[in-house]
Amino acid sequence: MQIYNKLINGTKRGAEFIFIKCIFANMKLVLLIIYCCFFSVSYSQLIDYKKINSFTINELNEKWKSASVPKIITPINYSIDIYDVLYYTEWHDGSMIKASGLYFVPNKTEASPLLVYNHGTRVDPKNRDIDCNREGLICAIFSTDGYAVIVPDYVGLGRGEKIHLYMHSESEANASVYFMKAIEAVNESLKFKLNKQLFLTGYSQGGHSTLALHQKIQEEYYVDYKVTASSPMSGPYDPLDVQEKVMFNHYTQPHYLPYLLISYNEVYNMLPKESFYDIFKHPYDSIILNCFSKEKSFTTHDPLEEINNLLPNIPANMIREDVVELYKTDYNFLKIFLQENSVYDWKPESPVQLCYCKSDEEVLYQNSLLAYNVMRKNGAKNITKQCVSRKYNHVECAGFSAIHTKYFFDSFRKGSVKGRKGPILKRMIIKLAKLFR
Repeated sequence: MQIYNKLINGTKRGAEFIFIKCIFANMKLVLLIIYCCFFSVSYSQLIDYKKINSFTINELNEKWKSASVPKIITPINYSIDIYDVLYYTEWHDGSMIKASGLYFVPNKTEASPLLVYNHGTRVDPKNRDIDCNREGLICAIFSTDGYAVIVPDYVGLGRGEKIHLYMHSESEANASVYFMKAIEAVNESLKFKLNKQLFLTGYSQGGHSTLALHQKIQEEYYVDYKVTASSPMSGPYDPLDVQEKVMFNHYTQPHYLPYLLISYNEVYNMLPKESFYDIFKHPYDSIILNCFSKEKSFTTHDPLEEINNLLPNIPANMIREDVVELYKTDYNFLKIFLQENSVYDWKPESPVQLCYCKSDEEVLYQNSLLAYNVMRKNGAKNITKQCVSRKYNHVECAGFSAIHTKYFFDSFRKGSVKGRKGPILKRMIIKLAKLFR
């Protein structure tokens, strides 16, 4: 009121001075509120965490032996603990929901680099590799050499709420970003230290998630994080033009199509939910409804194979002809959303290595070549491509891609700025191993 009275009484100069002081005082208050909100967001992401597994060096030696992993190319330097972390992330409407992930922690005192590993496609929420037999072994290979590794379950998987939004780049990236924030509180509790290096990688769907995460950090979280390097592996970076081809031909993984349609209908409301499953021919409508229910209990150790065996070898054949025709003629029906979730058309500022295999029958290697060419055209300087093998299929490609990724990341830990392929001797051993597989 005093400021207002001086203004209307003509004491302009004094009023301006008081008014400016008031603004600055309020600005300090606003900045303090913003800082407190940001600080609390960083630390309030965490809900809980608990140790669920541990591996001694001797136990890891046995793991390496049973998996035929030569220690000469992947050393075992630390025992590791695995934690199950529950935290908050965003649902597609912006509301906060529960999500979960695994945290592989090496038992060491020196500060560690943080590595985000995005796993491949899963349909069973309970199917988490806490025993390090599949992709968990890849995470253990990094962790026992000093990397702290977080593995988001993604939205809807693990202990998370809602359904999984398959191939939805925004929720994939958010699951990792919010997990990274939650880990700050976990590390404080464990008294575990991270250094400033941040590495991103993942295989198959995880490759798609890796590029989505890298772009999101660069464009939205550059104040909080800086990516040291990323190495997406065999990902479907272009679901519209490149990966679309497998839907109309004989394909080993027909489950990808209904999984994607269910996800995109949840996010984009393409069709009324009560009639969504009518787009599938009988009996696939009821089969798909049952297989992708969150309450589904799978009877085998391989849920994806269990679903694939119930679906046609040509994925498009499970869809009604009029819906297929709508897809072909109306860009706004589905293609616009596939384009929205493509993750290759941008300019990474940090080094990127794209790993792929030319005989990959699940994720076409042309995804990696397209990403490489477009990123280079956009002006990215440190983009490399790594053809892991000309003969390996999708499953066989994973392990060797992870080794090439590790050597690439290791080079930054040893001082490289742009990244290197790794020690010549170890690369020669890998080549020999490929010859005799």
